[in-house]
Amino acid sequence: MMAKERIFLSPPHMSGREQFYIDEAFETNWIAPLGPNVDAFEREIAEYTGALGAAALSSGTAAIHIALSLLNIGPGDRVFCSSFTFIASANPVRYVGAEPVFIDSEPQTWNMSPEALERAFEDADREGRLPKAVIVVHLYGQSAKMNEILAVCNRYEVPVIEDAAESLGSTYEGKASGTLGKFGIYSFNGNKIITTSGGGMIVSDDEEALSRARFLATQARDQAPHYQHSVTGYNYRLSNLLAGVGRAQLQVLEERMKARRTIFENYRAAFGELKGIEFMPELPNTRSNRWLTALTIDEEEAAVKISDLLQALAADNIEARPLWKPLHLQPVFEGSRFYPHSETLSVSERLFQSGICLPSGSSLSLDQQQRVIDCIRRSLGKVANPAR
Repeated sequence: MMAKERIFLSPPHMSGREQFYIDEAFETNWIAPLGPNVDAFEREIAEYTGALGAAALSSGTAAIHIALSLLNIGPGDRVFCSSFTFIASANPVRYVGAEPVFIDSEPQTWNMSPEALERAFEDADREGRLPKAVIVVHLYGQSAKMNEILAVCNRYEVPVIEDAAESLGSTYEGKASGTLGKFGIYSFNGNKIITTSGGGMIVSDDEEALSRARFLATQARDQAPHYQHSVTGYNYRLSNLLAGVGRAQLQVLEERMKARRTIFENYRAAFGELKGIEFMPELPNTRSNRWLTALTIDEEEAAVKISDLLQALAADNIEARPLWKPLHLQPVFEGSRFYPHSETLSVSERLFQSGICLPSGSSLSLDQQQRVIDCIRRSLGKVANPAR
């Protein structure tokens, strides 16, 4: 018996124009890092997002590391960071020798809780150890409550780094996700809404800081006829070949968002009215790119265990995953301080215990999505509407 075709969570989706830019790079021999595609990709990302400038780097993680370096964060410093996120959001805090302090989520966006952030700042102020930065993550494409978060951070004059790795194309009150703080970070990893295979970008209205970012990302070589280095740098610049892939991908970003939002709506039509199932909300006056369709399941109400549902999907050769395990629960960050949403509720822990992500790639066909829906329907043992 032939195995069923594998359905991936979020595979790369090529536009067909990527090869044009790659061929052009070969023909002009711009193969090494940097080159015309890098310059153009930075300019095009800045134009798309409305930022004054951008610097193309080797990954979103590298971009966060550079942002922390630009803010002169080092040993003895604190950085407040979303707990409900992938570990790459916080690892760079450790790279620079600083201490991460984790902030819980809130129910309306699943992102950083302004209430928990406020309490963390109050404690830090009393202790005389304010953070040097706050890293806010826009999870699964949904922007955090930036007005409230920025109000708190501005009061204490602490800069915000927006980890918008998952939210390129999303908007918050008409502004591009990643452009509201001091620095914004995008990722072009293979599973993101657009990809360069591996790559990232830092955007900002501080063009002097971006110039410094490019300097640090190319081994911090001083302007001299010989190789001279006065500060520690990194090998973090994006290659000209991969930047060409990114340029072609950026041209279809709006199409990719439309496809993922349609996939989300199909899932919601199939399961949204069922007892015990709730989909990730979309905050009013925002637009999520719906990078991944994420939902929570009340096991008692839905009469199904999440572990059983994931096993059923895996048995049907369908990739699905639990929601992120909060960073304050990760062994590598054991002992780190954590501020829950309220004294009685850790929203991120509840989401981790009850949530899953479904296949959401923009190349997902209706037949493939129906396979996912049918598998879940069988697990639930209930009737649901088919995808539309």
